[in-house]
Amino acid sequence: MKRTTILLFILSFLPSLMGAQVRVTVQAPSQTEEGQRIHVSYVVNTQDVDDIEVGEFPGFEVLFGPSTSTSSSFSMVNGKTSHTSQKTFTYTLMAKKAGTYKLPVAVVKSGGQTYRSNQASIQVLQGSGNGNGGNSGASAGGATRQRLQNAGERITKDDLFITVTASKRRLYEQEAVLLTYKLYTLVSIDQCIGKMPELDGFHTQQIELPQQKTLKYERVNGRNYGTVVWSQYVLFPQKTGKLTVPAINFEAEVVQQDRSIDPFDAFFNGGSSLVRIPKTIVAPAVELQVDALPTRPANFSGAVGTQFNISGTLTPEQVDANDAVSLRLVVSGVGNMKLMKAPTVQWPKDFESYDPKTNDKTRVGTNGASGNVVYDYTAVPRHGGRYTVPPVEFCYFDTNSKSYRTLRTDSFHLAVAKTAGSAIRRSVNQEDLTVLNSDIRYIKTSPLKLKSSATTFFGTAAHWLSYAGSLALFLLMVAVFYRQAKANANVARRRGKKASKAATKRLKSAAKLLRQGEARSFYDELTRALWGYVGDKLNLPVAELSKDNVGSQLSERGVSDDAIQHFLSVLGECEFAQYAPGDPSATMDKLYAEATEVINELDSKL
Repeated sequence: MKRTTILLFILSFLPSLMGAQVRVTVQAPSQTEEGQRIHVSYVVNTQDVDDIEVGEFPGFEVLFGPSTSTSSSFSMVNGKTSHTSQKTFTYTLMAKKAGTYKLPVAVVKSGGQTYRSNQASIQVLQGSGNGNGGNSGASAGGATRQRLQNAGERITKDDLFITVTASKRRLYEQEAVLLTYKLYTLVSIDQCIGKMPELDGFHTQQIELPQQKTLKYERVNGRNYGTVVWSQYVLFPQKTGKLTVPAINFEAEVVQQDRSIDPFDAFFNGGSSLVRIPKTIVAPAVELQVDALPTRPANFSGAVGTQFNISGTLTPEQVDANDAVSLRLVVSGVGNMKLMKAPTVQWPKDFESYDPKTNDKTRVGTNGASGNVVYDYTAVPRHGGRYTVPPVEFCYFDTNSKSYRTLRTDSFHLAVAKTAGSAIRRSVNQEDLTVLNSDIRYIKTSPLKLKSSATTFFGTAAHWLSYAGSLALFLLMVAVFYRQAKANANVARRRGKKASKAATKRLKSAAKLLRQGEARSFYDELTRALWGYVGDKLNLPVAELSKDNVGSQLSERGVSDDAIQHFLSVLGECEFAQYAPGDPSATMDKLYAEATEVINELDSKL
């Protein structure tokens, strides 16, 4: 029976294992600079690797490698099983000379077949001597970490600044202009917050940029700055003349290292010896010259831009009198589409028309709003016959030709059939009137059912039942509140019960950050999970959380010395790996597994 179960388990995974296609991918940074250490990994999506051959690394010195690591996982969803595994070969390199170098292609032999990795390249910039010392790595938000200053070190305007560029300095009224705010940094920053204020004379739209910021090197005045486009805005001037976009204050936090903090007391500062120093960065103001539009035609829609087009459809083309018809106009283009007016439709006489419904399907881009805006018009013909809706005009200002252009749709034809309800028979008695499309009803002529005002609620059975129900509800609430208060009285017991749940929640959050490759945030969450678990389980306030105190408290609870040392060792590795030189993601899988194991071990003993 046992052999049968094992055989069925293996056979359940066999299709996924046989159907897996072996792939070899290269993981490496796109940029580095002379003298910096980097990690280049060749990842094979199977552990069944017979051999791997990797050629020379031009422009780099191989410091170590290849180091190998493996990982695998099994999952079962709705009765279907899947298995994934991989083997990683990692090289530690140091860039020797500036230039762009292609990494060697890895040749992997697996299952009697030969597979080759993809081609990747790395740009090596000339060293700027800004003290990176090869400690670049991942920081908050996925950005490349710049130089980690010592606490108290002065932050100059050359270390951290923001520039602003305008796509054009002279433009027409309502014409789009793009403002780009770009961050340059030589130091490690944790966050940077700044927002465009309310502007007088401009309609402002912000371009959505990725929240995950990734720095790229850019050489400025002989120094390699980490740069990233921090924010972008599209402005539509509503006035003419010389207009000024004011300076914007960005509030940043520069990360510095305080070497005077005792490592055992570092957790009082968020689990590390790092401090965050607020720094205000001022992005300069921008002046724009806005010219007035030429004399505007009477049918000008207010649209300014390029590539505009208009199309329309009338449905249905044959209706009965008093039935509604719909005219859909679609205006597409690039420009100030959110500010233009709806086209005017000239309906035939005796048509009852309504204001159009607007459906904005545009998105903000570097040239303004692009896409299309849909206008749905509704009209009701009251008489039979054949009608023609004249072409709809759309007039806009073309910024390329600097002139007005008028677009027209085709005319629309409609056949309306007469119906019995298309006319109203004139009569004194309203019962002789014919209802038009059932949209208007006449005053009822039947007798009304009235209720005496003398009828009262007081003293009835329902009145006394409402009192009894309110009393019962009050007593029930008192009992519930008493039970809850009694349960909340034992704070230590509640914290102990919630310890495992809180740790599991933080571990799940850390696993998500692990999959996303956010090393720093991962280690922060893992450290909080470990400290938070023992704090809740032992009912210790934050002020009493220290490794010595936790060790003695666990020992008093009967936890073995090996388990205590295991916990403190994992905690120390998490704190060290977070800010250790090199690639902080190299040990993420290992430490996650060990943190999970040590929390489960303590939970079983406590």
